[in-house]
Amino acid sequence: MTTDVATLSPAEARRRFREGLVTPTAGWSAGYAQANLVAVPRDYAFDLLLFAQRNPKPCPILDVLEPGQFTGPLLGDEGDIRTDVPAYRIYRDGVLTEEVPDATEYWREDLVAFLVGCSFSFEDALLEAGVPVRHIEEGRNVPMFRTNRPCRSAGRMSGPLVVSMRPIPAEQVADAVRVTSRYPGVHGAPVHVGDPEALGITDLSQPDFGDAGTIRPGEIPVFWACGVTPQAAVMESKPPLAIGHAPGHMLVTDLRDSTLLVP
Repeated sequence: MTTDVATLSPAEARRRFREGLVTPTAGWSAGYAQANLVAVPRDYAFDLLLFAQRNPKPCPILDVLEPGQFTGPLLGDEGDIRTDVPAYRIYRDGVLTEEVPDATEYWREDLVAFLVGCSFSFEDALLEAGVPVRHIEEGRNVPMFRTNRPCRSAGRMSGPLVVSMRPIPAEQVADAVRVTSRYPGVHGAPVHVGDPEALGITDLSQPDFGDAGTIRPGEIPVFWACGVTPQAAVMESKPPLAIGHAPGHMLVTDLRDSTLLVP
């Protein structure tokens, strides 16, 4: 990852994605929060809002837009959620049918967009604490896995917990927990440390989303709740239409990470 993308303003990052750049966003616009996106028809919006409220660890809500609205206070004056994410996934009846760099043609006036906190937002704090972030080092997407842990259902919305994994040197696991626990608005502390099979994950080299990364001797896999969880719920619950970000390809917002920090 080159250093210049870390120094870009959120507006400049969004401009590059609007103009067609497709890339994972880990390490972009350091100091600013990134967001998962999922938009569902208004008829499903309350169920999804209740699902998020009942599952705050994987679904910390940063904002919910009005039906049909495609910009908001986290996106400045020029932001547009239909164009400013590097890549989108289109689901029809729960089936992924397209992955596209622009969702404008799929947008409907009844869609309600949810912006969900993303763990990329605390990675700058991990790096400042001297904790390595492997997928940034390797220029890859973070590996993400479906687990055997069901989320609490809400109306028609149900699905499994999805987690992201970062390999952490054993002597720095406590630091990683301490640092990330201060960011509950973007998933907070890990949900699991160590044995992946306890989450139903049988092969760390085969993530369900993102890219496999290198795990070095002396490192322990550490798992954080992931904002792809609402998309897993979409796949299980099958609303007629849903639009989400491609995993790891986030919406870079104007919200500063420091505003999410708790004592």
